[in-house]
Amino acid sequence: MVPSRSDSLLRNFTELVGGPLGKHSSPGSIQPGPFTVERVLIILTVVAALLAVIAKDYCRVRGWETPGQFYATCYSDFPELFRNRGLGEGIFPFFTQGSLFEYPVLMGIIAGVTAFLVPGQGMGNERILGYFDVNATLIVAIWIVTVLLTSRINRRRPWDAAMVAVAPGIILAGFINWDMWAVGLLALGMYLFSRDKLILAGVVIGLGAATKLYPALILGAVLLLALRTGKLRAFFITAGAAAGSWLAVNLPIAAMNPSGWRYFFEFSQDRPAGYSSPWFAYNLVADRVRWVQIDGAAINSMALFLFVLACVLIGALALCAPRRPRLAQLVFLIVAAFILTNKVYSPQFVIWLIPLLALARPRWRDFLIWQAAEGLHWAAVWMYLGQTTSGGSVQHNIDMSYYVLAVGLHMVATAYLMVRVAIDIWDPAQDPLRAYGEDDPHGGPFDGARDWLRLDAFRPSRSVLPWRPRATVETIDPKASQRTEVNSDG
Repeated sequence: MVPSRSDSLLRNFTELVGGPLGKHSSPGSIQPGPFTVERVLIILTVVAALLAVIAKDYCRVRGWETPGQFYATCYSDFPELFRNRGLGEGIFPFFTQGSLFEYPVLMGIIAGVTAFLVPGQGMGNERILGYFDVNATLIVAIWIVTVLLTSRINRRRPWDAAMVAVAPGIILAGFINWDMWAVGLLALGMYLFSRDKLILAGVVIGLGAATKLYPALILGAVLLLALRTGKLRAFFITAGAAAGSWLAVNLPIAAMNPSGWRYFFEFSQDRPAGYSSPWFAYNLVADRVRWVQIDGAAINSMALFLFVLACVLIGALALCAPRRPRLAQLVFLIVAAFILTNKVYSPQFVIWLIPLLALARPRWRDFLIWQAAEGLHWAAVWMYLGQTTSGGSVQHNIDMSYYVLAVGLHMVATAYLMVRVAIDIWDPAQDPLRAYGEDDPHGGPFDGARDWLRLDAFRPSRSVLPWRPRATVETIDPKASQRTEVNSDG
């Protein structure tokens, strides 16, 4: 699918290169030379990665010290963990007895292996910089792989992966933590699933969940589509393989270092509301206006209740919609609901949603509006942290109310995307993919499947034709004298 044809916003930016592609052109029939779609996407990703490195240049030159790292918006967990978790002194998370690491097992292994790749000894500035650079380099490689996987999941719309290649959210937040590893593993899992390789997809999803728990949420979407189509075997194979690979990573560590393995789960359960979560923002406001604040135990219960409620609503939408949703749409909704209800929202969590949005709703206008809102939140959270954690200079600080507004803006923008995706599900004519005759190129065994279970609790606002395979019909255009495709749905 040609971007200048399928996206009204991009069409307006093509005048400098001759305008949008004409209706009589034939994409794919002319060799592009060295500039294939994937090579252009790699070039875009490399350029974006260079911008991401430049964004961290202040800290790379002057070191990661507070409050400068906050006011320069170049904070990263890598230097912090290298110094404060003993990675620079040879401590290997989970394998060194007595070590504590507040992340899942596979992420701890990544942190330990990359620390061994840094030459020298001690925790001097050169080794800290080396640790950051090693991790940043690997993240760029995973970023490129994620872009390529996103472009290949839907072969007819490879240019949608440009959203992942140039995403401001990844440029700003990609080097904060190891989340890109989980993003890449989920992208690989979705690619394998789209090719009906269910066991391999499940194994990769399980590895993703051993890195960051959120990739496991895709199994909820697979379950809903399995119920809708009656293909429960696809769910059990994928979920079983995912559980097996997760256990294969976690059980040896749990047996070898039980206390270190439990620490991540205990830390997640006991920690208070994290910065930029709705619960943290509420407690800030409550403290100022003297309302009752919410304690950690209540937040755990309320966050779980709201997430379960959101999943129930998503499930109802999936089973009641006049046409079966696409896999990427459901995954996006579930992950976005998790982000909005969770008691922690770290700035790098934005990168979880970027590849999913490129697959669920590849519309550049909505994407850029959302990224602008996330960019404002990005700036606000560092200014706030510079003030509250470091007592930074007054001229660099912002009032708490502006920070809370930035958190609210990020939440509204994410909720808006959820609404747009839900509308696309209920009315497939609004779906950028289905409007052009596709069913579910990401869905693997669910692509083109018939309904087995559909709850007619609601009636669609207008009649929606069931999906039928796209047929190619030869017609003769007397003016253009060329073949054209006609959708069998009319």
